[in-house]
Amino acid sequence: MKFQVNFKSVFTEVVCLLYILLFVYASISKLLDFENFQVQLGQSPLLSAFASWISWLVPLTELMIVILLIIHKLRKIGLFACICIMTMFTAYIFIVLHFSSFVPCSCGGILEDMSWNVHLVFNIVFVLLGVSALLLKNNINMGRKFFCPPSEEIKAILISMTCSILVIVLLFLSSEQIMQHENPFIRRYPQHPILLQKTIDLKFNSYYFAGYDGHRIYLGNYTDPLHIESFDRNFNNKKVFKIFLEPKEIPFKRVQILVRGSYFYLIDGTAPCIFRGKTSDWKITKELKGIPYFSEGEPIDSSTVVFRSNSGRKASHILGIYKFDKSPKITYNNTLLRQQIDGVFDTDGMLIYSQKLKQMIYVHYYRNEFIVADNNLKVSYRGHTIDTISHAKIKVAYLKDSTERKMAAPPLIVNAHIAESHNLLFVHSKIPGRFEDKKLWQQAFIIDVYNLEKNSYLLSFAIYGIKDKKLRSFIVTSTHLYALIDDKVSVYSLEARIKKEMSVIK
Repeated sequence: MKFQVNFKSVFTEVVCLLYILLFVYASISKLLDFENFQVQLGQSPLLSAFASWISWLVPLTELMIVILLIIHKLRKIGLFACICIMTMFTAYIFIVLHFSSFVPCSCGGILEDMSWNVHLVFNIVFVLLGVSALLLKNNINMGRKFFCPPSEEIKAILISMTCSILVIVLLFLSSEQIMQHENPFIRRYPQHPILLQKTIDLKFNSYYFAGYDGHRIYLGNYTDPLHIESFDRNFNNKKVFKIFLEPKEIPFKRVQILVRGSYFYLIDGTAPCIFRGKTSDWKITKELKGIPYFSEGEPIDSSTVVFRSNSGRKASHILGIYKFDKSPKITYNNTLLRQQIDGVFDTDGMLIYSQKLKQMIYVHYYRNEFIVADNNLKVSYRGHTIDTISHAKIKVAYLKDSTERKMAAPPLIVNAHIAESHNLLFVHSKIPGRFEDKKLWQQAFIIDVYNLEKNSYLLSFAIYGIKDKKLRSFIVTSTHLYALIDDKVSVYSLEARIKKEMSVIK
């Protein structure tokens, strides 16, 4: 009997000591590297939205449990607390592994030296140790010779564990809702959503992406507007083409070639003009006449173009649709671009068209808004990037009796470049989010990914720069991302995490 009592007492003491060592180490390591711990919580698929207060709550709770375990009169409460918090940790890891949208790199502390599965087993063992120690301690207190846990004690433990699991489940569900639709500017960086395959030196920085036809990537050249180069998906098998254009007295200033499907378009909004031909022979066969001056243009089909011009009130930006059948037809929608300051700089942005969704997307440069509209310029919805800048931070100066305007100070760029593929919108953001490493922003370009069908934020990833070169543009296909970084092209393969989101549309 004495041996049994001693065993129960020693076992309980050993378990309490193990918990004390575990929580002292875990809490102190978190507090000593608090900023990194907070960043890691910010990347958690369960706790991202609550990282600011959970990052303080967890280590302080762990230290409080240590105090309860040290004081013998409060040890029973301490063991209950141990079981609860370890059950929470176990439920957290189980949900991350089986139900979350991605598995982050780590969550700090001991987990940095363990895999997620090993840590799950580690937590389960500690839960069982805590339950055993609590039941043995209660057995000792009741003076029983043999181990016989009371049913009331077991019920209390089961209720506590169930409540702990429910807390984590509720945090997960609410965090997913907040992160996707009410994002508090916290990015999620899953493991390796893209992988670098190669980098190609183009020798010159005058190239731009002209388009993708499902099989080949096309590059245009600003210094040689009629010169086109194409590559296969892996950026091999280079081909060179020359567009034939009969001499015309057109005051070209900003010629651009756009390849859309089997057609190519030669456009210049300053002329203004749009020519069309087929990529099978690269000969211009049609001129779409009657289009007004425009600053941005994007073909919808062989005879329809969505464009942005300065035909609005007081020369402000306005979006329009040009259709050419037997005669040109132009339709404007003056409610799409909402003026905040001057109607020009404050509404400046990037225009693209999704052939998969049959939607036009316009993303503002200087604020966190993008517009999705149909082929008749009817708004589907107004979305927002995850940053908090809803009002353009620019200063405009007016010259020559207010007939000319220019930027009076460098503007704060929010969104620098965009691309679309299937149902996804890719945005090159210039604004660091919460809990983000400053070194990352010094070394890489950050791309945020949004689901256009659900109007929700999905994830972010980094395109690492080449020394001090700048990202000039990028395009995304169903299999690859191609980034034009000054005079080089970096080719990335899209991994399962992004391809899974694209599988919605066939």
